[in-house]
Amino acid sequence: ADLVVDTWDLQCERNGRDHRTEELSHQQLVVRRGQPFTITLSFSGRGYEEEVDKLAFNVETGPCPIEESGTKSHFAVSDCPEESGWSAVIQQQDGKSLSISLCSPVTARIGRYSLTLETCTGYQGSSCHLGDFVLLFNPWHPEDVVFLRDKNECHEYVLSQEGLIYQGSADYITSTPWNFGQFEDEVLSICLKLLDTNPKFLKDQNRDCSRRNDPVYISRVVSAMVNCNDEDQGVLAGRWDNCYEDGMSPMAWIGSVDILKRWKNFACQPVKYGQCWVFAAVACTVMRCLGIPSRVVTNYYSAHDTNGNLIIDRYLSETGEEERRSKDSIWNFHCWVESWMARPDLAPGYDGWQVLDPTPQEKSEGVFCCGPAPVKAIKEGDLQLKYDIPFVFAEVNADVVYWVVQGDGTQKKSTYSSVVGKNISTKSVGRDSREDITHNYKYPEGSEKEREVFAKAEHERSSLRQEDKGLHLRIKLVEGANNGSDFDVLAVINNNTDEEQVCRLMICARTASYNGTVGPQCGLKDLLNLTLAPQEGKCVPLRILYEQYGENLTQDNLIKVVALLTEYQTGNVILAIRDIYIQNPEIKIRILGEPKQQRKLVAEISLVNPLTVTLNNCVFVVEGSGLTEGQHIEELEKPMEPHTEAKFRLDFVPHQSGLHKLIVDFESDRLTGVKGYRNVIIAPQ
Repeated sequence: ADLVVDTWDLQCERNGRDHRTEELSHQQLVVRRGQPFTITLSFSGRGYEEEVDKLAFNVETGPCPIEESGTKSHFAVSDCPEESGWSAVIQQQDGKSLSISLCSPVTARIGRYSLTLETCTGYQGSSCHLGDFVLLFNPWHPEDVVFLRDKNECHEYVLSQEGLIYQGSADYITSTPWNFGQFEDEVLSICLKLLDTNPKFLKDQNRDCSRRNDPVYISRVVSAMVNCNDEDQGVLAGRWDNCYEDGMSPMAWIGSVDILKRWKNFACQPVKYGQCWVFAAVACTVMRCLGIPSRVVTNYYSAHDTNGNLIIDRYLSETGEEERRSKDSIWNFHCWVESWMARPDLAPGYDGWQVLDPTPQEKSEGVFCCGPAPVKAIKEGDLQLKYDIPFVFAEVNADVVYWVVQGDGTQKKSTYSSVVGKNISTKSVGRDSREDITHNYKYPEGSEKEREVFAKAEHERSSLRQEDKGLHLRIKLVEGANNGSDFDVLAVINNNTDEEQVCRLMICARTASYNGTVGPQCGLKDLLNLTLAPQEGKCVPLRILYEQYGENLTQDNLIKVVALLTEYQTGNVILAIRDIYIQNPEIKIRILGEPKQQRKLVAEISLVNPLTVTLNNCVFVVEGSGLTEGQHIEELEKPMEPHTEAKFRLDFVPHQSGLHKLIVDFESDRLTGVKGYRNVIIAPQ
């Protein structure tokens, strides 16, 4: 009699636990490559007999599966499977039931596969489609090119669904919570759809699918597909001009899930709007979902060098205004992604963290994408390696030269000591604190090693540190600058010479965006005759009033203060610049009830309006992976009067145990992008 399959079980939940994909495995089988997974077959009539029956499997991925491309495999049940290919081994037989362990090679293509069983008794054969499964990269497997040895790092960079992204300015680093949500419903299928929407797939489906075993290839595709600048149905449209009425302001997002779902639900039309941390966070979600360890990194004082000479020229008038726009720019901060992988395509020594930058800035091989650029190559100044190392090297190493354009049109090079590429930051593993990773990108300033790297990159440091003699100028913030309040900044001047110095001091404050553009003036002081005795120091205060900055403060909450000190005797100009971050009020979150899986909790959320004006159209948005079902939107019925408190309660039933973040965003007409979060540890049922 023939062997007839009656029922089968792909054991989604058990395999999901073994493969650390349990959050993805409720409706489908999701497994990691190179690691065995078990399925159970039940036969009707009679059981399996080894001498009589032959069993084999077919796995196929992509629209045109071909054995030579690695997108199709046919393999028989065997006791001694080949290392290099797919294998099937019988684990145990129990009457009419049979458990079989299947395993993919560690170099398998990732993606959605169909699984078919072929049974053969004598000359009679039949096949049975057992269903689909998804195969992911496996950072826990020592032979996978994305292998990450430290288990805690794997937990943070692959499994953690929430994190912190660093913003603000180099002098005042702030963090904003983000819900990556890579295991939330639909996200995996959206990530696979993103791979199938990319132009390389549409141009040559077979070639694209055959390269999906390579994280270098996948990361370039993801970097290009997260922005829409190539008319490639990319996920996000970027905008930096403070006009976001026809979409969401980039500051309002608190997670990637909302963005990815909007992209899918609106037929792959770009979602409006993103800025660098939004592009980076969405790319990080996609990479973690596919199984590639990834983290969002922030570089402060980040250069955008368009002509590749590693020098950024800026032009200021004598009152500190930008004279003419140079294409080169300095961003207060810029975010990108680091993903962990080996680089067998390069000489040894470049494995590990790779920079991917999905923010559309420059084209790479004709497409708006950037990376993967090995962090080690950036540190060593190896600019010729793949991919896009000169661009990232400049982001962290360019020199800034400020020219002061005088009344008669002549240009004078100012003395200005500042370093591009400061405080490169990412969230620490397992903790809500900042890890400074600048040392991964550059050798200590002024060190012999740094000089060697710069020589290799054919670049001389022009703006080396000022000597201690002469005049010194810096800008100091007296105490925190809170939104709605007035505050003082000080120009601190020191005359380190033995002669009296007569100078002109100009201090000017302007509202600013994080990409370096400035708005209207909100404070000015011009002292034409400032006399400093030998070795004397002076502090000159400038008061910045809310009534002056409030109207024009951008959603980045930044005020750029520029001070110019001109020595009358020599005509030398000394420059100081400081970006002041205006602090938003705190969102208070209290959790009431016992935090347990599948048990109701209440969050009490409140905020005080710190401004002297009434807030209209007030909305709170709350979400948290494992805690809430999607997003909760709470619209306040009435406006918030000055200095009053808004408070509401939200019921939710956490469905996952472990540590999670409940993340809150507040929006209104005059106070926007206010963020808060609370860590909640949910006990298992």
